[in-house]
Amino acid sequence: MRPNIVLITTDQQRWDTIGSRGNQAIDTPHLDWLCDEGVCYENAYADCPICMPSRATIMTGKSGSTLGLTGNTNTAYPLAHHRTLPELLGQAGYQTRAQGKMHFHPVRAHYGFQTMELPMDYYRERHSLSSGPSDLPKEHGVGENEMQAVISTVHENQSLTHWTVARSIDFLETRDPTRPFFLWTSFTKPHPPFDPPANYWSLYANREMPRPVRGDWSATVDQVPQGALAPTYMLNNVWRFSEEQLANTRRAYYATITHIDYALGLLFGRMRELGLLENTWIVFTSDHGENLGDHWMGGKSNFFEGSAHIPLVIRPPASSWDAKPEAGRSVRTLVTLADIMPTVLSLADAPRPRATDPGDEMEGEDLLSLLARDNGEREVVGESGEFLSLITNRYKYHYFASGGEELLFDRRIDPHEQHNLLAPPDDHGAAGAAEHTATAESLRARLVAVLESRGSKMVADGKLRVTAPITGPSEVNRWPGFHSTVVESDVLH
Repeated sequence: MRPNIVLITTDQQRWDTIGSRGNQAIDTPHLDWLCDEGVCYENAYADCPICMPSRATIMTGKSGSTLGLTGNTNTAYPLAHHRTLPELLGQAGYQTRAQGKMHFHPVRAHYGFQTMELPMDYYRERHSLSSGPSDLPKEHGVGENEMQAVISTVHENQSLTHWTVARSIDFLETRDPTRPFFLWTSFTKPHPPFDPPANYWSLYANREMPRPVRGDWSATVDQVPQGALAPTYMLNNVWRFSEEQLANTRRAYYATITHIDYALGLLFGRMRELGLLENTWIVFTSDHGENLGDHWMGGKSNFFEGSAHIPLVIRPPASSWDAKPEAGRSVRTLVTLADIMPTVLSLADAPRPRATDPGDEMEGEDLLSLLARDNGEREVVGESGEFLSLITNRYKYHYFASGGEELLFDRRIDPHEQHNLLAPPDDHGAAGAAEHTATAESLRARLVAVLESRGSKMVADGKLRVTAPITGPSEVNRWPGFHSTVVESDVLH
């Protein structure tokens, strides 16, 4: 029988939040296990680091800008017009299940999945079982975008994280045993609110936390291109957090990730008992990251490392790699979420969309095929609203339509984006500045060419669009993410 495939996604998890990958401040034993057993893609990026576009990319193998979906919107949702990953797997004989946050439109559209359970089903269940506010989730009042630390109002076993795993296990126990399966287990955390159950908060309450990243271009809030801060000004208050508030935010954020990790221990344990680890590929990633105070920013949307750089791990069936020659390997090649669909189709030996079908060509590649050419030349072209980026093996170029500002970083020597190569030269740096200006011009021209080919509205007359500059938070509409758990919605976390 063909292998089973489990795709596990988190929501808003940075690339640097796995213990075995170098972060000694976070507990992630089961993500560590995946990394030790599988392959880690160290340079995985979301080409549009927002919820709906990233999930549409996973479903179609196409970038957000190609799909015309570069923000969270219900006005131009593309999945109905493209062949989807679960549709093709179903046609190949797979039983398909979506469990957890999908963030599709309409919210209960299946787009090829045979069965689906969403977070709103969890909230319906909790309300039906509740005897009052004392045992309801999210009764703390902190919104879906606010980043102050808060404690969950329910025990971990009543949480949405636990429910997502419990219902995934139920599927594994009750599935059709005559067919291979594709299960997408999709967590809503660590997306805000950062509200871990009390026992997970206690693990981090007194732990020393890494400090947020600052650079020579972001030493103060006023030095940062204000267009880059627009999502922060809109969604949260991070730009005015104290160091202790930022540390508490990170503690709560890490605690929600550890909660997910320990819940995955239940999933992996049941898979072992059911004999599924022997014939199941596991793919783990996130839809985008979280700036978490770096450069005074919170949330996502832009292409800074915290926002766009994501974890991506593939663990094979226990019998697939004799003597495990690839186990624990790190791959440096640039990859994106568009690579997941061709990878899963290849693992399943399922047909790809025909290249002759208009608009059905996938942009990604099979991730396992990249093992033979590690660190090969690839690029990531990013479009997220008015944020644009081009990432190459060496450089990352940022463009902010607000005011037409640019930043350029050398990824080889400045992985945390602390030294802007386009800063005005000092008395000794004129020659280097000219070289960096030429590099930026070359990257900008390449970005224009790709976006033009995709029909992007951010290009006009062969140039990147420039919009009115933002000068501060008062010019941005605030949206803390107030949502009641009574009204059905797929953006409850």
